Amino acid sequence: MHWIIWLILTIAFVFVELSTAQLVSIWFAIGCIGAGVASLITDSANFTVEIITFIVVTAIALVATRPFVKKVTKTSPVATNADSLIGKTAIVTEEIDNIKATGAVTVHGTVWTARAETNEECPIEADKKVKVVRIDGVKLIVKEQ
Repeated sequence: MHWIIWLILTIAFVFVELSTAQLVSIWFAIGCIGAGVASLITDSANFTVEIITFIVVTAIALVATRPFVKKVTKTSPVATNADSLIGKTAIVTEEIDNIKATGAVTVHGTVWTARAETNEECPIEADKKVKVVRIDGVKLIVKEQ
């Protein structure tokens, strides 16, 4: 009679798996299938065997499929168009002063808020050429050329 419980749990875990974007509960569903089979084979009063079967089958499924899952779900950072600005030359359109939190540059025809890489470089006057060192949020971090 316990096999009905395992069937309901299997369906629940599969439903959870289908409603998420990550592989989270598929191993538990496989463990429930194993425990359900154990429930049909063993004495119905021996719930301990079913629990042990559930744990063992879940662990084996996890260990056996984990390398494949890691390879399939491997993510890498996505480069954006903004990343292409790093290393480019920009023209200061508004004096850059980190203390006053002011400054803007134009690079590839687009105006960006800018800050100097170090406070010692401040202020950087308008119409100077600067090099984009990195991007911090929506600000370009620059240094004088």
